[in-house]
Amino acid sequence: MSAGRSDIVEAAFRLFAERGYDATSVDDIAAAAGVSRSTFFRSYGSKEAVIFPDHDALLQRVEDRLRSSHADSALAAVVDAVKIVLFHYVAEGERARERYRLTSSVTALRERELWGGLRYQRLFRAYLGRWGDGSEAAELNAELMAASVVAAHNRVLRRWLRGEIEDPQREIEHALAAVQRTFAPGGAGAVGAVVVVTSSAPLARIEAAVRQALAEDGS
Repeated sequence: MSAGRSDIVEAAFRLFAERGYDATSVDDIAAAAGVSRSTFFRSYGSKEAVIFPDHDALLQRVEDRLRSSHADSALAAVVDAVKIVLFHYVAEGERARERYRLTSSVTALRERELWGGLRYQRLFRAYLGRWGDGSEAAELNAELMAASVVAAHNRVLRRWLRGEIEDPQREIEHALAAVQRTFAPGGAGAVGAVVVVTSSAPLARIEAAVRQALAEDGS
């Protein structure tokens, strides 16, 4: 991130914490960062965009990981890809928690965050679907796998953001292992809990299904 962009982000988060998101204008951020209004908009297209500055670059990293895989390791590739997302936020440390506080309290930001999650889920679903045989059963399986991986990620990330866990590495490995067992050939365990969830269901419902699956698995 260039110095100018970094200054804008630092100023924005500082003002959001001091004044609140709605009470902070683009002009306020630009002035605090020592840049012009036009420079702000060249760097970030909107006030919302300052909150999620690395989203497109992160999505590109995920796509690169998926492209390096093949049919026999499709789900493993998705599991690796979702870890890229998780550990990007973990590496941000307190900045990720500042973002979480904002998205938890500002409806417009929460909606944008949910939309970002759906972009990953749709990417995973499309990728997994390409390795299927085109049947309805294969399409359903791709939908369920993608939804479950994203739900496992979201649960671990939110627990870490809230300070409920100290070791997100262990937590995500545990959650994603349960997803992989569920969808492995002949896998049992949590299938009944997951099959009732579709990709159009609210994320909270998907996460509840994954939690139930983990509980039934005895983990």
